[in-house]
Amino acid sequence: MPDLFDIDDLWPDDYERVLELATSPDVGPVLAGQGVALLFEKPSARTRSSSELAVVALGGHPVYIQGAEVGIDTRETAEDVARTLACFHRVVCARVMDHRSLERMRDALDAAGVRVPVVNLLSDRAHPCQAVADLITLRQVFGDALPGRPVAYIGDANNVWRSLALAAALVGVPTRVASPAGYQPPAEDVALVRSLGGDLTVTDDPFEAADGAAALYTDVWISMGQEDEQLARLEAFRGFTVDTALLDAAAPDAVVLHCLPAHRGEEISAEVVDGPRSVVWRQAANRMHAMRGLLAWVTAEGATWPG
Repeated sequence: MPDLFDIDDLWPDDYERVLELATSPDVGPVLAGQGVALLFEKPSARTRSSSELAVVALGGHPVYIQGAEVGIDTRETAEDVARTLACFHRVVCARVMDHRSLERMRDALDAAGVRVPVVNLLSDRAHPCQAVADLITLRQVFGDALPGRPVAYIGDANNVWRSLALAAALVGVPTRVASPAGYQPPAEDVALVRSLGGDLTVTDDPFEAADGAAALYTDVWISMGQEDEQLARLEAFRGFTVDTALLDAAAPDAVVLHCLPAHRGEEISAEVVDGPRSVVWRQAANRMHAMRGLLAWVTAEGATWPG
């Protein structure tokens, strides 16, 4: 069974198929009568709502599980959590603190010969569900004119940036990332994006990244688990706010994206996120369509325990 940990798991042939499934009204009830585990070590409004409704749209039954209910590596190992959930569910989806938890869950099921895919709802390394929604949104805005038009990501080169850059590489969209020193993408991620054909520019100047861009994208500067770094991050990202001055440097028809939640006055100004060039709410709505496409893709074949 295909697992999904990040966008490069869809390379080279499956990414367009996921986008097709996500936007098609004709995807049938491929999960009819079956459960999908939705394990959340981190809470999320958009990921929970989009995932649950996507499962329902495909005819399945979503089961939301809080991190404390299973206690990965406190009550039970990640391996045992995966084995247990696979007894009941056709797909195991997890939003985890540590990306290695996903890998251990997959490895445990593979070792047991269990054909139940593991889907990453977010980890410290990647956010593939968000990236699919991002590309759906950009295609809705720009249509066939999207390839070749740059997307500028302003801020921390984090899990959201990584998955976005990989997705953009697969569809011929150049990306630029502007981050302060210490928050720029690691060399291995830059190399991976470029190995997929990605046209990637790394800079510490937000205006250089925004110049003529078709879209400006940002994320919070302080994510869950980084609260102890708040003061240092606020100082480091001073000057990286996506505001009207930065938007004016982009293309005249540029739009603004944000994976939410937004901290107005920090990574984005209220005038921009709530302004006429913001597509963040369309982007949020597309999370459900993205999840529907991803779940339809991973369940293309039956998922069962051996024997």
